Amino acid sequence: MTSKERVYAALEGRIPDRVPYGEFAVDFDTVERVLGHETFLRAKAKSQIAFWEGRHDEVAASWLEDHIALHRKLPLDIVTFPMATWEMPPPGEGPPPRRIDANTWEDREGRVYKRSEATQDITCVHDPVRDARVFTAAEFEKEPEPPRRDERSWRILDAVVREYRDEKFICGPSGGSVGIVLLGGMERGLLELAANPEAVRAATRCLVRRQDLADEVFIHPDSDAVMWAEDLGYKTGPLIGPAMFKDFFLEANKQRARNVKGKYGKKILKHCCGNINMLLDFFVEIGFDAYQSIQPTAGMDICRLKKDYGDRIALWGGVAVENLVGGTPEDVRADVRRAMECAKPGGRFILGASHSIAVGTRYDNYMAMLDEHGKLCQY
Repeated sequence: MTSKERVYAALEGRIPDRVPYGEFAVDFDTVERVLGHETFLRAKAKSQIAFWEGRHDEVAASWLEDHIALHRKLPLDIVTFPMATWEMPPPGEGPPPRRIDANTWEDREGRVYKRSEATQDITCVHDPVRDARVFTAAEFEKEPEPPRRDERSWRILDAVVREYRDEKFICGPSGGSVGIVLLGGMERGLLELAANPEAVRAATRCLVRRQDLADEVFIHPDSDAVMWAEDLGYKTGPLIGPAMFKDFFLEANKQRARNVKGKYGKKILKHCCGNINMLLDFFVEIGFDAYQSIQPTAGMDICRLKKDYGDRIALWGGVAVENLVGGTPEDVRADVRRAMECAKPGGRFILGASHSIAVGTRYDNYMAMLDEHGKLCQY
């Protein structure tokens, strides 16, 4: 089987020749070890700083060339396009923020950005514009404008897709997921659900319309699936309860899935961290073909999930990212063996990390994961 055929078999409940292997993302420090040189691929903070410095062409070249090279080096059956792999910032977006210190920036609107040394992300930690905004239902009733495609970004995406479309399973971008609509960010958004429900409902309807339009721009015709990446849970449970999810967001998510599946014929793979046990029946009802991440440190046990859901949705995970970062090679091998023992039988299983090959992953641990998969993957 080709990688493409192997993944299709796993998603559709057929038995492939071997258990597919894939990752939501492989972060830059592992990419550099694999390729033997520095990269901007999945180097989120480094790429953002380079954009602020006007080095767009340098980043674009690295994203394209290193993405292709990485898939030649690693036995990945699935090609994905997470953040910092293809989507360039809008041209002419204004002056870059001024640097306050080594890890802090402030833009002309007063937004403050911080870099995390641990994760190598840059995050907006203070947004006075967003915080001062008052949300009303009326502002979301206007019909959205269709987005324009950034040709620089599309050239990167298209080149990688064309390289692997006949060989590997291509999981590309789309107009985006709905998930849970949180107006004004996480904390405020949860409050808006209770205090301003009509605005949330109107924003959700508007989001569905806008993303249906965006599918026409962002779904690549040669892709096999789209990846929707939005976390819906904490370590102890979902961000909102199942009754509220059903009331506010279930039909919106189903409508988006119908557009992607019915109009474009694509599979939908769902990346979601956290404890979302109470939402898994909704994942099946929405029509997700695979659930990726499966965070064991948040109470998501792949063996239990295989027993309860393995005939209805493919499970993609099995190796704790915490063991890849802070464990030993034997810890990682034990994760692979356990996942293979309980999730491999009957198909609908893809081996991968419980999130990604994240920043800080020990290279020997990752090589142990690949080696153990190679020993046990055959059906």
